[in-house]
Amino acid sequence: MSPTLPPLAPEEWAAHSGITLLRTIATAVIDLADLDSLESFVLPYPAEAQRALDRTVLRCLLRGAEPPRSLPDLLSWCRERPVADWPLHLPEDAVAPDHFLLDPVSGAPTELCHEWALKTRDSAGRQYDRLVVHSAMQLCRQAGAPESYTAFRRLLVEQPVLTANDYFRVATDHLLEPVRDLVEQIYEPVPDGYLDRGCYTTCRRCLTLLTPLADGGWWCERDQCRKQGTPVPGPALVAQKTGQLHQLARPLRQFVTGPGRAELDLEAGLRSLRLQVEMWPGFDAYDLRITFPDGHVWAVDVKDWANPALLGREAAPVRPEPPYDEAFWVVPRHRVDARPGYLAVYRRNRPEGARRLPLLTDRELLKAAKRRLRDVTHGLISEKGISDA
Repeated sequence: MSPTLPPLAPEEWAAHSGITLLRTIATAVIDLADLDSLESFVLPYPAEAQRALDRTVLRCLLRGAEPPRSLPDLLSWCRERPVADWPLHLPEDAVAPDHFLLDPVSGAPTELCHEWALKTRDSAGRQYDRLVVHSAMQLCRQAGAPESYTAFRRLLVEQPVLTANDYFRVATDHLLEPVRDLVEQIYEPVPDGYLDRGCYTTCRRCLTLLTPLADGGWWCERDQCRKQGTPVPGPALVAQKTGQLHQLARPLRQFVTGPGRAELDLEAGLRSLRLQVEMWPGFDAYDLRITFPDGHVWAVDVKDWANPALLGREAAPVRPEPPYDEAFWVVPRHRVDARPGYLAVYRRNRPEGARRLPLLTDRELLKAAKRRLRDVTHGLISEKGISDA
């Protein structure tokens, strides 16, 4: 087993002044993207954007570096310059050499940008996806309808985009009755920026909308799809025929739909082994509850994060109910492939209270399940659990 370095304590991260500034810039970028208006690029700038610019200029001057001259110049940094090359004071694991806040091809906020803006400590927006999921949980609990909660979670994973007919079907689905008002709030009208010659196009891989590019190509917001090469367009949705198109709010597409695809892929892989799988048990105490033929139970939480340091700092023991024998966090393999040392960075930044929480890739979990099932079948099982050594 290789030695594990102690993680940086919260106050040690805070001592790096660049952490706060990076959060501010990422939040400003997300706010500007949400405005969807050229007005955001003229004076006076939105308050958060002006704050990001002012603080970046000050940081550059203090470090003797050339500062951005304007907000468009700062946004050019976000698109053309890896964060690691900025004159910021950041801890070693905070960013990788190829991390941008804006995608160099599309100019849209990257998944990393969303993580810094919405998932870092003290961020006002970081709880949005959790607040939505918690609200659905409470509504379904009050209705005594756990099956409604499961249907809600599957809806967010399997249908991040709704045509007018889909929207009507969802609105009249009796299973979704407890969360009907919530669904109306989280599915937003799709802006015209997704239109190309009168049509919208979804990604065949992840089901989110593709953004048309000036050269006639497509851009997918999901890192996993871009890593697999050119986007694979799904059927064209003709605007005049589909009626008003709706899509999930971006934080939900990022932190619920994305991981949910990995969760459902895991479910399918485990069921193919004839294992018993319960999705989001105990009103989402964790993501998958896997029961082996000998009654041994695994609890799994899937975390689809680009930044392993931020993920490590969020690590916490899996909730104990419904009961289980072993618990794991699981990350899609493509995240580990995209960043060398991903698992080691996670471990370095994992707090003391989660030191025994393993992080496996989805492939590793499936292999481990196959091994355990084989051992159970042949009477070779031991009491020893899985380690992320």
